[in-house]
Amino acid sequence: MPRYAIKIEYDGRPFAGWQRQNNVPSVQGAIESALAKLQSDVPKIAAAGRTDAGVHALGQVAHCDMAQTWDPFRLSEALNYHLKPAPIAIIACAAVDDDWHARFSALERQYLFRIAARRAPLVHDAGQIWHVKRDLDVDAMRQGAAHLIGQHDFTTFRSTMCQAKSPIKTMGEITFDTRPYPRGTEIIAKLRARSFLHNQVRSIIGTLEKVGTGAWAPEDVKTALLAKDRAACGPVSPPDGLYLINVTYDPPVF
Repeated sequence: MPRYAIKIEYDGRPFAGWQRQNNVPSVQGAIESALAKLQSDVPKIAAAGRTDAGVHALGQVAHCDMAQTWDPFRLSEALNYHLKPAPIAIIACAAVDDDWHARFSALERQYLFRIAARRAPLVHDAGQIWHVKRDLDVDAMRQGAAHLIGQHDFTTFRSTMCQAKSPIKTMGEITFDTRPYPRGTEIIAKLRARSFLHNQVRSIIGTLEKVGTGAWAPEDVKTALLAKDRAACGPVSPPDGLYLINVTYDPPVF
């Protein structure tokens, strides 16, 4: 069966996450339903990462096996037609080898997290950015994040429901940038690693937000990391501002 890689954008708010679940909407379920309109007996699709409920994507990648050969552009157009009105878009499609796998062939994932620091409620970005009602010390957040770069045991920043075999991960990058936001500041964090543990990004951002408020010192992040204890983690951030923005393959797929 010909295999195709698809690059996907979605608004995570209406979904219980990426993974198909019984009786609740999921991104995987919506795409598989669209594929079923094109052929019967559609095999399950596989994604580069299983995003949680409310988490968004600008560059999720999945693969699907088709019963017949498709022009990649026509396949993406057909899927987008059948995905309406769900807030999901196939933004690229490419034919790949039969042994290519969206998850296991991936070399690196990159996430983006948006925070709006302002007192007034959010209107246009509600549900798509984490609203924090006070200013944050971004330099302190950068200092705290520096303790997490490199290979570490990330048990502290791992969900108790995480199914990964090991808590050891290598964090390649955590950066923070700022830009003006109406009556406030938008803080944009980018995190890059080969792979992430369940809830790792939200646990890290939630902890660094405490550093930004002054409730934690930057050195407290190192203390929490070395504790290797979930109870030492700061609060987990909401999913609102989290986006899977890129998955890297060699050679590039799209």
